[in-house]
Amino acid sequence: MSRIYPHIYFGDRLVDSEAATLHVASSAVLYGLSVYTVFNVHYANDTYLAFRLRDHFRRIVDSCRIIGIDTFDQEWTLEKFSAAVQETLHANDPQTTTFVRASVHVTQLIPGTRSRGLKTALSLFVYEALPIVPQTGARLKTSVWRRTPDNSIPSRAKVNGAYINSVLAKQDAIDSGYDDCIFLDNDGHVCELSAANIFLVRDKTIITPSTTSDILEGINRRTIIEIAQDRGMRVEERTVDLTELYIADEVFISGTSAYVAPVIEIDARRIGNGEDGPITAQLRTAHTKALAEQSDKQWLSVL
Repeated sequence: MSRIYPHIYFGDRLVDSEAATLHVASSAVLYGLSVYTVFNVHYANDTYLAFRLRDHFRRIVDSCRIIGIDTFDQEWTLEKFSAAVQETLHANDPQTTTFVRASVHVTQLIPGTRSRGLKTALSLFVYEALPIVPQTGARLKTSVWRRTPDNSIPSRAKVNGAYINSVLAKQDAIDSGYDDCIFLDNDGHVCELSAANIFLVRDKTIITPSTTSDILEGINRRTIIEIAQDRGMRVEERTVDLTELYIADEVFISGTSAYVAPVIEIDARRIGNGEDGPITAQLRTAHTKALAEQSDKQWLSVL
């Protein structure tokens, strides 16, 4: 379990962690009506570097828009959000790399099953940056649970209540002795893991499920694609069959909490030679560098 730092931004100010609470009759509790994002914060030379903060703020706004939460972006701008993140980090004073989870909670009491015109509150908390999958090689199991489709609960919106889908699938994988799951859509095509995107490499081509494959449009996913293209690598975003993973030269996963991790086994089948592949290793090194260094892409915001 990751350690949570003691000071949390909740509503419009910093509070002690015990005071950052939601009413049991709020929409956030009753219906899981919150949206969120998680981003990496690198600490160096008494400075905090937040990875793609603008993109993460946009993700929250877009998730609200998809779900119909229409009050958050009336009250919050990127500048105000950045200031709240900065205040939260400096109050907790972490001296190492951490994660920040930012959530928008619908706090209206007993409003019924609706989303518009309701009160919201922003929360920000800082926690220890522990990876959610083994970094030396993950073992995955195809889930018996299917990914919720875009016309049910859209995966491109990070909605808290929707993550029961991921809980069911990952717990099944853990119970079966694996590290995580692979979701398929209703047509049997590959989507993603419980909380990370997936890539495969065949004949030096990097392949990943398209944004219309019921996936989260991951910010780290996009970063990996940009890094690969900048290095002249061929990248395909398309529909992916499960059996393509079985015969891939390499498979790897990406995400804020997953970083870039190789996959060495899927459904009791060894992937490639069962070790970290050369393209995975190259992209992981570049991704690690991107998390800690300002670039011409302005990936990092200095706080």
